[in-house]
Amino acid sequence: MNDTHRPYQRCTNCVMDTSDSAITFDEHGVCDFCNDFYQNIQPSWQDKLKDPDLLRRTAEQIKAASKGRKYDCIIGMSGGVDSSYLCYVAKELMGLNPLVYSVDTGWNLNVAVENIERIVKALDLDMYTEVVDWNEMKDLQLAFFKSQVPYQDTPQDHAIFAGLYNYAVKHGIQYVLTGANSATECIRPPVEWVYMNDLKMIRDIHHKFGTRPLKTFPLCGMVKYRVYYPIFKGMKRVAPLDMVEYNKEKVKLFLQERFGWQPYENKHYENVFTRFYEGYYLPHKFGYDKRKCYFSNEILAGTMTREEALAELEQPPYDPQQMEEDKAYIAKKLGLTVEEFQTIIDGENKTFRDYRNSWGLIQFGTVVLRALGVEKKKFR
Repeated sequence: MNDTHRPYQRCTNCVMDTSDSAITFDEHGVCDFCNDFYQNIQPSWQDKLKDPDLLRRTAEQIKAASKGRKYDCIIGMSGGVDSSYLCYVAKELMGLNPLVYSVDTGWNLNVAVENIERIVKALDLDMYTEVVDWNEMKDLQLAFFKSQVPYQDTPQDHAIFAGLYNYAVKHGIQYVLTGANSATECIRPPVEWVYMNDLKMIRDIHHKFGTRPLKTFPLCGMVKYRVYYPIFKGMKRVAPLDMVEYNKEKVKLFLQERFGWQPYENKHYENVFTRFYEGYYLPHKFGYDKRKCYFSNEILAGTMTREEALAELEQPPYDPQQMEEDKAYIAKKLGLTVEEFQTIIDGENKTFRDYRNSWGLIQFGTVVLRALGVEKKKFR
């Protein structure tokens, strides 16, 4: 919860403010997110961009390790900007033969499905789509709403990433190419806004509020994909978008011209559930506006000015009429009336601390990863 007694302050460099209660500022009014970017993220990111052969060497390493296999790597595809451009980079710039992996959680908008189809067809890629059992997905999402925590996209996020890693290991695909990048994701939202994919918390919330077992729902804890899969199964995650110039607006235009890719309003708005969650649920119930993180990322990357970001924040996250339509659609799909859904939303706010969780282990692991230089982003 936000501390309403703290004086309001906004970073003089980006647009993060004291709605994140843990944020601190230096003597110039610059927040610790910005200072962490300049000290820890930007140097290593720029070193990668200054190495003209890094992308080629990485491609050769992946090809050598995958020799004799049908696919060099696997890419999780959502139809958004990052994953769409990643497919292009992998196939056209790196010369790889990736398998495109898509997860149908039951919420993708037509624009996302069409974007996936356009990219896959134009690049002549193979694709596997995993369809999550809707009754299990619905049950877990309802449990999360009843738990009153902010992180309502956790069931979808977990299904997508767990499914991707599990599939890669099961089918012997060593390299997982990720669309993670410093240009748009150098600021990680505070854990009060977006908690980790903590399997212990997921199971506890489902145990308390769920009504059916998760028999086929993709599950993969952090120890498994951070430790077991990399060390014992040889899984490697690679982020090629940090090895190329990645200007989000230029990339959007490129994707439109080259593939007929269609844009959407905000980051992650290719999914109706996520659009409602980020555009209404978080700001309405908790006062968290994730656009501050997204815009601050762009400010630090030099693709948006602070003035432009502030002007955008004056506008609602998305059209109020569209929000009401989304609310009615989501309520119906979850088996609720709009009134029942609103009653749940208006319940007492909770956080991960109200449930069994792995926060202590996550903190320890983060300290270790930052010390090893594996994790660069500020985490709290």
